[in-house]
Amino acid sequence: MPSLLTRTLAPHGTHELAALISAILTHPERPAPGRLTWHAPGPTGLGTSGLLTHRPTVPNQATDDIVRDAPAARPITNGKAPALYCPPAMRDDPALGDLVNERLIEWAERIGIYPGRTDMLRKANFGRLMMLAHPETDDPDRLLAAAKCGLSEWSVDDHIVDAEVEEPHHEVIGRRLAICHSVIDQAQLPLRYAPQLEAHVQGDPVAMALRSALGDLAAYASWNQVRRLRHELAIMFVAYGQEGMWHTTGHRPPVWEYLMHRHENSFIPCMVLVDAIAGYEVPQAEFADPAVRRTFNLAGTATVLMNDLYSMGKEDPSDFSLPMLIATEEGCSLEEAVQQSVAVHDELMHTFEAEASALALTGSPELRRFLAGTWAWVGGNREWHAGSARYQTD
Repeated sequence: MPSLLTRTLAPHGTHELAALISAILTHPERPAPGRLTWHAPGPTGLGTSGLLTHRPTVPNQATDDIVRDAPAARPITNGKAPALYCPPAMRDDPALGDLVNERLIEWAERIGIYPGRTDMLRKANFGRLMMLAHPETDDPDRLLAAAKCGLSEWSVDDHIVDAEVEEPHHEVIGRRLAICHSVIDQAQLPLRYAPQLEAHVQGDPVAMALRSALGDLAAYASWNQVRRLRHELAIMFVAYGQEGMWHTTGHRPPVWEYLMHRHENSFIPCMVLVDAIAGYEVPQAEFADPAVRRTFNLAGTATVLMNDLYSMGKEDPSDFSLPMLIATEEGCSLEEAVQQSVAVHDELMHTFEAEASALALTGSPELRRFLAGTWAWVGGNREWHAGSARYQTD
């Protein structure tokens, strides 16, 4: 599965599918949602009596319930292309994004991740992503802290899992992930053995990047918010282990397994910093509520499936993505599979919108702000992929 960095920098495709993807990512409209997604049975909690899980929302109403000033979602469509339901970015400050990006590159060079690939990092422009995704702050230091976390997380994929930066050694994925996790949740070894672990950490730029990023984040996040990120990274590492098994055994996952994987391997580790980067904190009791967790995860999965769709407009795909797996499983064309993938994405987004609006009615001001911030993160992520000419297909 291509990593985020390699997807954004892949050569443009020449196949007709690229035109379809380009159409999906431009020309906004806003249709009403269809049937909302299935809700697994489980514990009830904050706001669950008001959940709109099986009822479609009225266009524009749900977003206004989240926060009055949040921009409405706008599906992206053109002609016969299916609609991709996303909010717009809430702000665009290219100078701020460039500043964060240059400082991020300096940090990456100092740490040692992506050696010799400065131009690739500059073109990827992760500083712009953080500027777009965190519109509640214009503090470059806070945005840089988020960018360091994001880039260190993606470097795990690029160095260890997809092995785009290093020679692939999938047989040792589990070992390397374990060493990386030992700095996320610092391992406490007896004095005799601690230096041996530290020697391995010091020799692994990915582990050093994770250590540096989480250490810098502590200046802007509470320990509870840092602990949230540790939890999300542990989940992502489980998904990386699953992907490692795909590599080593040649397993081609069915669509349901791939969607489960995308639930665990998504943008959630970045999105979980929404409140920390903005300078407030959602109360832990609310953040841990199953209804809040479900809603947040819906948005996380939708954003990474949008990335899947984006990557289809690049070179002829040879790796796993939702459209590719749907085409294989159902024996349909890639164009039909793209349309089905858009429908999956839109279902998740409509359900997130409906359930977030219900939670906002009963939750704290901080939760209401967090849900609106998640909405803004999704819009910024979409703009990063589609709003800049450097990420458009030919």
